[in-house]
Amino acid sequence: MRDQIFSQENDLVNFTFDAKVANVFDDMVRRSVPGYQSMIEMIGLCVKSHGQDNTNYYDLGASTGATSMALGINDTHNNTKIIAVDNSLSMMEKCEKTLNNKVNNAQVICADIEILDIKNASIVVLNLTLQFIAPENRQALINKIYQGLNKGGALIVSEKIHFNDQQKQQQMTELHLDFKRANGYSELEIAAKRQSIENVLITDDKNTHFKRFEQAGFNTSTCHFQCLNFASFLAVK
Repeated sequence: MRDQIFSQENDLVNFTFDAKVANVFDDMVRRSVPGYQSMIEMIGLCVKSHGQDNTNYYDLGASTGATSMALGINDTHNNTKIIAVDNSLSMMEKCEKTLNNKVNNAQVICADIEILDIKNASIVVLNLTLQFIAPENRQALINKIYQGLNKGGALIVSEKIHFNDQQKQQQMTELHLDFKRANGYSELEIAAKRQSIENVLITDDKNTHFKRFEQAGFNTSTCHFQCLNFASFLAVK
């Protein structure tokens, strides 16, 4: 379904992942996030190289299930379980439909990822999820994920990022706006979406992500993909 949530002037409230958003989310994210499909494809490659037999794969903030699908169709390991988690019931209903009859080792859970136990994991994914967690709680979440990962396991984090260099930040912002325009969003929609989400989605710069991984104890971390102001990080225990 095409995203037209912000196509008319309405009284705006903070962005929420309700049923209205769930119904158009796949269209919204493809038209709003540069390189989104490549992010998903890179997650599939990471499963092949870092997944382990007899372990769990966690998709935290699973939304409609695109990441869980990538985990499932690229999994070459034995006796694995995909655990798709989101705190939006509407998103989880969509996720179940996405995975139904396509991925047979998935469990869909409606829960708060900040209090969820992570255990026996070889893959954990936060795909456009950490940016919606309160900044003061992000390190604790990364620490918990690290503790639940097996040695050699990987955390993949994809996020919108910002740049401390104001000229670069402005350049990336303008290119991102042009990307949205090219995908059919009007100036009204762009402005309304920005106003709705600005207090909900709080970005970090690259260095902040790397510092979190280091503080948690990860052995290595790298930015393995970037398109404009969106980046994916791979941290290995």
